[in-house]
Amino acid sequence: MSHPLTVDIIKPDDLDEGLVATWRALLAANPVLTSPYFQPEFTILGGAVTPGAAVAVFHRRGEVVGFFPHQRRGSAMQPLAAPLNDYHGVIARPGEAPDLSDVARLLKAGRLNVGGWVGPATGGQARETVQAVMPDGYDAWYAERRAAFGKYFKDKERARRSLEAELGPIRVEVGLRDAGLLDHLIDLKREQYRRTGRHDVFACGWTRDLLHALMAAPTGRFGVSLGALWGGDKLAAIEASLHGGDEYHFWFPAYEPRWARCSPGILLSLDTMRQASAEGYRTFDYGFQGEGYKKYFCDGRRQVAEAVIVRPGLASAVSGAAVGLLNLAGEGRGERLRASVRRRWAVIEACEPTPAAQLRGALDAVRAAAAKLKPPQTARA
Repeated sequence: MSHPLTVDIIKPDDLDEGLVATWRALLAANPVLTSPYFQPEFTILGGAVTPGAAVAVFHRRGEVVGFFPHQRRGSAMQPLAAPLNDYHGVIARPGEAPDLSDVARLLKAGRLNVGGWVGPATGGQARETVQAVMPDGYDAWYAERRAAFGKYFKDKERARRSLEAELGPIRVEVGLRDAGLLDHLIDLKREQYRRTGRHDVFACGWTRDLLHALMAAPTGRFGVSLGALWGGDKLAAIEASLHGGDEYHFWFPAYEPRWARCSPGILLSLDTMRQASAEGYRTFDYGFQGEGYKKYFCDGRRQVAEAVIVRPGLASAVSGAAVGLLNLAGEGRGERLRASVRRRWAVIEACEPTPAAQLRGALDAVRAAAAKLKPPQTARA
């Protein structure tokens, strides 16, 4: 009979050398925990700036068998650094991680909300993330992709020539750790959120601090760095990526809209992969499938789970009320919008550490969605 799990809750900065060594041994034993989000540096650096940050340390018969970095918002719980944490789960050996529902029970979470759970997740909804995988390097990958999607990649080669003709010689740099350039990227993303009506994940402040902390303190191959593309002296595209081991996770891309016809963001991704592949990176993660362009790049897939584990009682009522508020923006379509609405609420709740800020975020989301649904004004003759 298996011995029951027990759990201690500690702060990220209480992870001493012994616990970090155990963490690394568990990662080395489990081939599905390859994303840089699982590395202890992400938890230690991210935990220093994330409100409500904590680490659950699981024990069996007195031995440490797993870790789960997380954050609390009242009775609600999310993975640490959500909504910026794209992969999460219990750091454990294969077959030894507790199920998601058991994690919620052991941590006494009123509600545990996950979007990219790696590991057993009874009741979770399966989702897929996509990757460009380059075991033989960039040139072999590009040759295969171009053979499969010749029209698309020929168009991007024309776009490169057009951008260069308009702006001047193209220059791409990767591995940049420039705080001013990161702030410029964040400003571009915030403007994009305003244009599209999405919740501004950087308005809360700590998420900006998180990116700066991860960029300022690289450890070996782990950290955040920037890739940027210039045409002449004009900055046309920029992206922040998180990397570690041989994995490169594209995180926050932005480009100048006035040059959108020349696809500067796509060109930056291609050149980033070419240069990073030469440094030994082999998997380039694009996150969840959605944007149409990803099918041309990605030849790998990973399965994760999305779930909301709710303890009966007040937490369920509060969650239902929040979802009901956001559903107002759906003109009564209710259940058809439920997954989208829950994701929107999860972003708001994770970003905003106080109930008042969460309510403001929900109301802003309702207004933005209602504005999109409003019929356009017809000009009078």
